[in-house]
Amino acid sequence: MILNINHKPIVAIALLSSLSSFAQQSNNPATEATADQVQHGFWKNPNLKYTATEWPVDDDDLKFWDVPKLEKAFIDTALTDRNDGLVIGKLGVDGGDKDMIVKLAQEIADGQHDEIDSLLITHKGKLVFESYYSWGRANLTHPQASATKTYTGLALGRAIQLGYLTMADLDKPVVSFLKELDPTKLVAGAEKITLHNALTRRTGIRISEEQREEFEKNPDQVKGQRLVLTILGQSEPITSENLNSFSYGAYSTELVMQVIDAVVPGSAEDFIKNELLGKMGITTYRWLPGPSGLPAAGWKSSLTSRAMVKLGTLAINKGKWDGEQLIPEAFITKSTNRIITTGDYKVYGGGKDISNQGYGYLWWTADMKVGDKSYLSASAQGGGGQFIILIEKLDLMVVVTSHERHPSTLQLTAERILPAFIKDEFPALEGPYLGQKPPG
Repeated sequence: MILNINHKPIVAIALLSSLSSFAQQSNNPATEATADQVQHGFWKNPNLKYTATEWPVDDDDLKFWDVPKLEKAFIDTALTDRNDGLVIGKLGVDGGDKDMIVKLAQEIADGQHDEIDSLLITHKGKLVFESYYSWGRANLTHPQASATKTYTGLALGRAIQLGYLTMADLDKPVVSFLKELDPTKLVAGAEKITLHNALTRRTGIRISEEQREEFEKNPDQVKGQRLVLTILGQSEPITSENLNSFSYGAYSTELVMQVIDAVVPGSAEDFIKNELLGKMGITTYRWLPGPSGLPAAGWKSSLTSRAMVKLGTLAINKGKWDGEQLIPEAFITKSTNRIITTGDYKVYGGGKDISNQGYGYLWWTADMKVGDKSYLSASAQGGGGQFIILIEKLDLMVVVTSHERHPSTLQLTAERILPAFIKDEFPALEGPYLGQKPPG
């Protein structure tokens, strides 16, 4: 158990002393940086030793990579309620094998796995495990990279819930929502691209690298809806064949963000702030603009690990947060289920127990094998190893942030975390056979 001295949210801890016990926190207060020190770069002081799980990060000048690494990992199996909207549980009491998860956490702290910055686990709606390593802090936002795509999809779902769009509108052409476009300047077939195509990354758009470089040289070409005009004016013609082909690039999420901005009152930026993130009490985040001036739809967001847990909770609860339906259940179902199969070549974060990779509405899907059983997972994924992994059948969520170029997060989840929550199905298994069928 981790003891929060005087119930303060900032704590310093020691690593595990064994698989079943922790070194107790002393009364030595954790180091805090003042607002002035943060603003003037005090975090770069090599003589300042950070061992806290969190510290003030209100200033926009503070960059994630400027934060010193934690000297010791923070590993907590008996969490304190931070009154941030998350329901707190207890590992081993509210589900999960405590020893198995603690052992994995110690291995991460010892550098035996990916370069992980945080690992959080929820089970049956309760946060039961929280840990931070390296650059991880409880209230420090972590770059999300392409996980931002998933959040863009959730923002579209919020617009549907509020009546600015309907589920039927997902089958309408994207250009029908963008009134500033001149249809005579678009390539043949541009009107065939629907929101459904964009959400499943099958827009048929084909832009060369040379064209992308030209866009960057002429920023006026991509401001506002001119971005769509430029893309759909210079792409290869949109064919039915291309519309059925999954393409990770192809400006799919940019089209989604453009529609959000076009249909909601005010700006997409304010809508995301007030109607999506704000509704869940997520106020500490960064979401920078893309070339169009709208929030970057495919990257450039930065969230805390607990905010990631909230967004994952919204999804695993079928669009509900704190009893309120923020996103239609039908939209979440589409998002987190396999609409198309993308193939198993180079599955990001995958391994021997991960197969049948697919895609929903800006969520990746894959089967996770444990013994002779298979569990469908849905995940937000960001370069560098950012994951929100949902396993609906187990009512389980795993959140990971890291700085790993080639992560193994999905495989690690299947191999080490899922067995801890389905151990009762394999009561006789131990050691290397844990979570697998016994030999013979």
